[in-house]
Amino acid sequence: MNIAIDNLEPLLQGLGLTLLMTLVAGIGSLILGVFVTVARISPVPSLRAAAFAYVQFFINVPLLALLILAVFALPAAGLILPVVPTVIIVLTVYEAAYVSEAVRSGVNTVSRGQIEAARALGLTLPQSLRWVIVPQAFRSVVQPLGNIMIALAMNTSLAAVVGVLDLTARINSINLVYAQPVLFYTTGGLVYMAIALVIGLVTGRIERKVAIIR
Repeated sequence: MNIAIDNLEPLLQGLGLTLLMTLVAGIGSLILGVFVTVARISPVPSLRAAAFAYVQFFINVPLLALLILAVFALPAAGLILPVVPTVIIVLTVYEAAYVSEAVRSGVNTVSRGQIEAARALGLTLPQSLRWVIVPQAFRSVVQPLGNIMIALAMNTSLAAVVGVLDLTARINSINLVYAQPVLFYTTGGLVYMAIALVIGLVTGRIERKVAIIR
């Protein structure tokens, strides 16, 4: 009990940073993922090719390798940013690829009749995407997007490898002092599980509210 009280402040600071990275990267990946989806379904071949290459690159490269490259290689190339913003940017662009795939699968659920109806009403492609296609696509993929946000929360733990003092890094440093890995890592795992459960509950509630009954 004394161990928890003595280290409560650094643990809460680490938890706060973990939640901050999850929130900022989550919002950023949702926004960027939609743009990538729009590029993938656009009538411009070069845009579709660029979006396809983007998704394939980030889906097939390990996140840890991207973090190490961004934190250590980019400064060597003259691009210097603080480590936390760097990690958030990497998490955003990485998860955006998965968001794009989820939203694109949602786009495929929008019936062709509704798309043709939008055209018949005189809506341009951007207007059709804004008012007809993307909103329905989101409503169809709330739970998959929730799973991606859960994966994002878990992936923030990799930030400890590149020196970010998140929850995992705080647990690592405290364990070096007290040498009780079972206690500390079990507790850390339970905290990450609680974060995942909260995200799952929120997305489950959103899904029930916005679900499209077909």
